[in-house]
Amino acid sequence: MPYLRPSKLVRLPVWLLFAVGLVGTCAQAKVVNMWPFWVKHVDEITGSVTAQQTLGPLFEARRAPDGATTQIWRPIYIHHQNGERETTHLLYPFFSWHRDGDRASFSFFQLINQHRDTNVDGTPRAGFDVWPFYFSRETGDPATSYRALLPVAGTIKHRFGKDELSWAAFPLYLRVAQGEKRTHYTPWPFVRHISGGGHAGFELWPLAGNRARAGEYREQFFLWPLIYRQERKLSDPVPERRVGMLPFYTRESGTGYVSENFLWPFFGYTDRTAPQRYHETRYLWPFLVQGRGAERHVNRWAPFYSHSVVKGYDKQWVLWPLLRHARWQDGVVAQERSQLLIFLYWSNEQRSLTNPSAAPAYKKHFWPLVSVWDNGAGRRQWQMLSPLEVFFPHNDTVRQVYTPLLAIFRYDHRAADDVRWSFLWNAVSRTQSPRERAFHVGPLFSSAENADGARIALGAGLLSWRRAPSDRRWQFSLFDFRSARAKNSAADVSP
Repeated sequence: MPYLRPSKLVRLPVWLLFAVGLVGTCAQAKVVNMWPFWVKHVDEITGSVTAQQTLGPLFEARRAPDGATTQIWRPIYIHHQNGERETTHLLYPFFSWHRDGDRASFSFFQLINQHRDTNVDGTPRAGFDVWPFYFSRETGDPATSYRALLPVAGTIKHRFGKDELSWAAFPLYLRVAQGEKRTHYTPWPFVRHISGGGHAGFELWPLAGNRARAGEYREQFFLWPLIYRQERKLSDPVPERRVGMLPFYTRESGTGYVSENFLWPFFGYTDRTAPQRYHETRYLWPFLVQGRGAERHVNRWAPFYSHSVVKGYDKQWVLWPLLRHARWQDGVVAQERSQLLIFLYWSNEQRSLTNPSAAPAYKKHFWPLVSVWDNGAGRRQWQMLSPLEVFFPHNDTVRQVYTPLLAIFRYDHRAADDVRWSFLWNAVSRTQSPRERAFHVGPLFSSAENADGARIALGAGLLSWRRAPSDRRWQFSLFDFRSARAKNSAADVSP
């Protein structure tokens, strides 16, 4: 099957585009506002157009200082390219293309997946899957190449945590290979034969079964999962043992460890002496739990209150799931998180452990109204509305494609003399930088003040008033469009 590429699928005109990120496109950028037709962001130093936007948030494009380009047609299309790396999403998360040199892949909602790249010896390899029916890999080596059609027949190698999966007329026959162990299902999952490498066993699931390997393990069950017995690490002085007769009694034991449950899972205890001492008592689990140990401390009276400290992770719940608070250390950074009803209010604060006097960095969400960011070094941002950020904190594609559609107000404070805010997708904006101060209400009204003087314009320059730096008088003019001319054309942001 030929590889699918979308490079010509959607080629947006360069005037249909944008500045992504939280707020603003780049430092010290001048705005040329003809909203809603287009809004340009012009670098004040080079005069080049770094980003453009058309029809509010719908069409945008930008070029980063490193030459990377981004095009977006919200919410349908996004294309990002940086050298040989190229990523395209269509109706994200449904269609995705990726290319990096000779590596390329395509995915439809992780259900239809295709990829190709090159082996270390230079031979091409490729794969194509249609979940859960067809799987294929072609590596040039019969030992690692395969084709499989479910439920008809086939073999899958080195996937899903197994060395090999083979079937014919599934579920009538399935073979699973892991190392020397072979498990045959005839049919799956009811009849199992286990052999190879010292492993042996037979199971008629869920009625009864046993499997074993001399010196390693023995396992038995009856009426799974009600009655079971498992023994592992048989060569150790104290093997690990698990027995259960649900729901009446279960027991687990091993070196320095024992855990018992009565009327499982409601009542029980755990007692551990190695590698760390810990004792836990459970009453009506999971509601009432008390635990004490060297690295673990648990007090739970759910749903009213719970407090646990596990390997330095300190977590509290009050009236679960109403209030949650957690503290922990991540390297040299102290983290603190507070939540109200999981996501209605969400706050994460970071402090330096090596420099306690440094201002904290934080991110806060007041769902679905406002999201606020502060890096602790003078950079602050916030936006309104913000219904998606709390659910996709690490998904940059969602942040670029969907978040700007809903963010009617954005504020970016980079420094005391570098601030920008915008309302209604740049319909109204104000910019303050070391080079210029400007205010825009679309093309209807604009004012700007810089080293060349001050200017007020109506109708994008149909009427304007100018004042030189050394002159207190204002000069009136008609058809003055000079400030709207960028030093470079819109093609500066085309890929």
